[in-house]
Amino acid sequence: MKITELLTKQTIELSLTSTEKQGTINEMVSLLDRAGKLNDAKAYREAIQAREDQTTTGIGEGIAIPHAKTDAVKEPAIAFGRSKAGLDYESLDGQPAHLVFMIAATAGANDTHLQALSRLSVLLLKEEVKQGLLDAKSPDEVISLISYFEDEKEKEEAAENEAENVKSGADQETDVNAAIAPTGKVLAVTGCPTGIAHTYMAADALKNKAKEMNVEIKVETNGSDGAKNVLTAADIEQAVAIIVAADTKVEMDRFKGKHVIEVPVTDGIRKTEQLISRAVKQDAPVYRGSGSSKSEDGEESGGGKGRSGVYKHLMNGVSNMLPFIVGGGILIAASFAFEDQLTGERSPFGDILSYIGGENAFFLIVPVLAAFIAMSIADRPGFAPGMVGGLMAATGGGGFLGGIIAGFLAGYIVVGLKALFKNLPAVFNGLKPVLIYPLLGILATGLIMYWAVQPLSAINQGVINWLGGLGTGNLALLGILLGGMMAIDMGGPINKAAYAFALAVAADGQFGPQAAVMAGGMVPPLGLALATTFFKRKFNEQERKTGVSAYFLGAFFITEGAIPFAAADPLRVIPSAVVGSAIAGGMTLWFDLALRAPHGGIFVFATLEDGLISILLYTLAIAIGAIVTAIMVGLLKKPITQK
Repeated sequence: MKITELLTKQTIELSLTSTEKQGTINEMVSLLDRAGKLNDAKAYREAIQAREDQTTTGIGEGIAIPHAKTDAVKEPAIAFGRSKAGLDYESLDGQPAHLVFMIAATAGANDTHLQALSRLSVLLLKEEVKQGLLDAKSPDEVISLISYFEDEKEKEEAAENEAENVKSGADQETDVNAAIAPTGKVLAVTGCPTGIAHTYMAADALKNKAKEMNVEIKVETNGSDGAKNVLTAADIEQAVAIIVAADTKVEMDRFKGKHVIEVPVTDGIRKTEQLISRAVKQDAPVYRGSGSSKSEDGEESGGGKGRSGVYKHLMNGVSNMLPFIVGGGILIAASFAFEDQLTGERSPFGDILSYIGGENAFFLIVPVLAAFIAMSIADRPGFAPGMVGGLMAATGGGGFLGGIIAGFLAGYIVVGLKALFKNLPAVFNGLKPVLIYPLLGILATGLIMYWAVQPLSAINQGVINWLGGLGTGNLALLGILLGGMMAIDMGGPINKAAYAFALAVAADGQFGPQAAVMAGGMVPPLGLALATTFFKRKFNEQERKTGVSAYFLGAFFITEGAIPFAAADPLRVIPSAVVGSAIAGGMTLWFDLALRAPHGGIFVFATLEDGLISILLYTLAIAIGAIVTAIMVGLLKKPITQK
């Protein structure tokens, strides 16, 4: 199948209006939906966002390739959008994106579809293709250009296959001793979570650069249609080094004893010369079968580059815990709708909702947090010890703090066990993940938590008592602090720290900070949207268009909607946003509001305790914060000079 059978005039937009990532994704999804390519536009957009959450698909050099493989796609398709002015797609090189290809693959996409999709990603590496797309004046020109270069690529591949066959035949006639001697050959493996775009772009980039450097290379691709060009035992024996450029699991045990370079798949696209040079010089550690998060059995530790950092481990736990808080909190709030206002008694259905949300979903919050922290550190062997440690923290009253400590404790205990048993005879390797690590990991974690849970419970109860004993004035100060933190870096570490604190106390039944945090996070995009509406002379045309989408992003509690404005004018925008968010957060706790759902914006206002009055007061706090931000921005910014 050819690319031009998937890319049609109906899925091409040569004048994208959005100037930022989320708006562009929405625009491209709508383009595919209008062309009848999607079953469920919302579900497809969520799949695209899930891929972006793993790592941005803005690969740099002006190109972004958002992609997803999902049942929400009716038929495989490609959408192309162009922004001549450039848009902020959070690209890896920090530069604006001009060319955006959105790839939609069905869950059951066949080989011909996947080959066409992957061929597109490879073509985009050619400078003449990129320039031609930038210069194209109509959808017809885009399709003609792609068709021409696709035909050229097919001819190149046919020639390469013929040359490879000739070489293979010649190799079979060489001396056996020469076949097993090191020849300077470099091997590579590429793979990304969806296996559509980055997998093949990295493979082609490595092959092209190796050809320039006169280095022999073979690249295995782990795409959505399975592994292709698989590395053989003979290949590995001859190799001087192996480059693993992948964000997905790769069978690593076959590389034991060889120099292995492990990097994200995007490095395979952008840092090809550096990687090949390192491989040729054998500038990489020898793989010993431990310390890698990419082994197929999940046994190896998460000490690799892709999984380091206390912050990352903590956020892995928080992100996996969040659905339990959201779902459980909303169900608990819904149960109050079935409560008799006079007697305070719930109906049987209300009791069922409370039971599901409170005694089950909320009960799992701390164990899930601990389990996924441990898994982030030690991969799958850390999961069971983390879950048990988290359960002990939850039942013993250790709360969120206890769950965090249990997760890190379990993770690093398992990492230690791996180091301790790394020299165990190979015959026992099968016992490690199913017996040795779970048994000793649970035992060690459990023994420590058994003695630690009592003091942790006392600390946790002290925090709860402190929050419960705060007067109105002190509560307002806490709200000011949390609200302001949400706007300082708009999704960065400070923002996440405030959010994590709110989740921590919510897990123990204190929902006020959660309300302050959401209010503080909604204000920046809403405030900037208001500013673009009422102070139009202070913003250019693109910023005013971005302001329209900021209304929706703010309403849905997506603080990042204000980032394009903050990036363009940080000295005026960030202080204005912080002040507005701090006011909203302070007013929220001054009014003593409590929000049971930690995410969702206006869709979860109904989970505020005390009903309609609370919803009105909460809306008032957010509105005042947004208005303050808008006025400050309007006063501080200088008018745009019109030419």
